[in-house]
Amino acid sequence: MLLAEVASVSREVGATSARLGKVEALAAGLRAASADEVPVVVAYLSGELPQRQIGVGWATLKDARPPAESPSLTVAGVDAAFTVIGAVAGKGSAAERRRLVDELLRQATADEQYFLVRLLSGELRQGALDGVMTDAVARAAGVPLAEVRRAVMLSGSLPRAAHAALDGGSAALAAFGLQVGRPVKPMLAASEPTIAQALARIGGEAAVEWKLDGIRIQAHVREGEVRLFTRTLDDITTRLPEVVASLGKLPVRSAVFDGELIALRGDGRPLPFQDTAARAATESGPEVPLSAFLFDVLHLDGVDLIDRPDAERRAALAGSVPDRLVMPRLVTADPAAAEEFFADAVARGHEGVVVKALDAPYAAGRRGAAWIKVKPRHTLDLVVLAAEWGHGRRKGWLSNLHLGARDPSTGGWVMLGKTFKGLTDELLAWQTARFLALEDHRDSWTVYVRPELVVEIAFDGVQRSPRYPGGVALRFARVLRYREDKPAAEADTIDAVRALGAT
Repeated sequence: MLLAEVASVSREVGATSARLGKVEALAAGLRAASADEVPVVVAYLSGELPQRQIGVGWATLKDARPPAESPSLTVAGVDAAFTVIGAVAGKGSAAERRRLVDELLRQATADEQYFLVRLLSGELRQGALDGVMTDAVARAAGVPLAEVRRAVMLSGSLPRAAHAALDGGSAALAAFGLQVGRPVKPMLAASEPTIAQALARIGGEAAVEWKLDGIRIQAHVREGEVRLFTRTLDDITTRLPEVVASLGKLPVRSAVFDGELIALRGDGRPLPFQDTAARAATESGPEVPLSAFLFDVLHLDGVDLIDRPDAERRAALAGSVPDRLVMPRLVTADPAAAEEFFADAVARGHEGVVVKALDAPYAAGRRGAAWIKVKPRHTLDLVVLAAEWGHGRRKGWLSNLHLGARDPSTGGWVMLGKTFKGLTDELLAWQTARFLALEDHRDSWTVYVRPELVVEIAFDGVQRSPRYPGGVALRFARVLRYREDKPAAEADTIDAVRALGAT
């Protein structure tokens, strides 16, 4: 299968607003692929690489290359090239990766270059999220959607389930089962702005648990042997001997636990998220021990619990794990009690809470109404420094905003990151016209504007970041509204942003 065919499907999906249209386009693309190509095609059209990370950043991709006149790249060939690029290591590796990427992009047509650059930069946003792709796999294979969903849940991999569906149909999908040692996709939470709204959405009595700003972990235990997986199903067992030692002592024969790892100060308050992330990222990372908080159990001593209600799973967890390892939780139908629990969690330095339906099974890999996260909202008034042209359904609009804080010491601006979240079609149209009126200069992807327009940004926290000159970046930034009533001179300062990161 030619990469040009995948790029064409991507373009068609991006230009289609209707979910059914996206599903049909993706299904047609999958049918055109061979069984061996299906996992790669699914990954690419989901905006991911089978290799996960190959060490290629925007600095390597931003320069234009002359495109090929006709398509020659195949899906298998590009996948092999990415594997080679990802394996480059040692002295001169950055230059060699750049050379290999350059060589690949020069073989690509203009459409293929557009697709590859966005795939490699993590900016291939075309509306082919897991739910849409799962529907497309079922449509392409002619099998019930429920069978594909369960295979994805139990295999922990949509590409793997897709290969089974298109190669072997229902029989191949039925072969997937929950296995200790093989991770499953984690259950995800929806969001509500308040405790009252979350409880109303659940209805009746619910569980309210701390939400930590840590690393989601899935722990598989068998006869004292422990394997640890991240939410993206990467095995990080060897990096965390202290967690392995702690969980290896649990009085269970076999178990699959869901939980969080977090770095804590001596007083029990969390350290900055970067300390937790750095400790979990490498075996040679900072010597900051991580504490485990478990909040669910999917399998225990030979019994699968994944289809049991939350209350039953929690009882099994509490009966097999010491209290110090169990996520604090309150079961209540009283909004006032839930609000008090929420306020206490935030006062302790945690992100917020997750409100859970007591009768819900574990819906692995899905974001439904059974788990609802509630977090306090932080906002800043920042200045737009530039905006990138959108693609897919946002093509023709300036979309991804470059955000800056005021630097009172220089009178200039310090970039804090980018966001394209929270923008309605009306806002996209309005800001495109405003940015073009404020244009200072541009390159092929970006329009740089005079720093005059203030935008109110909501975010979940501030983290250290060597990527930006101020040394900090906003986590999960999203647009709330533009503040045309506010001059740029009254925007928040970089000192105020750094102070938030220190709290």
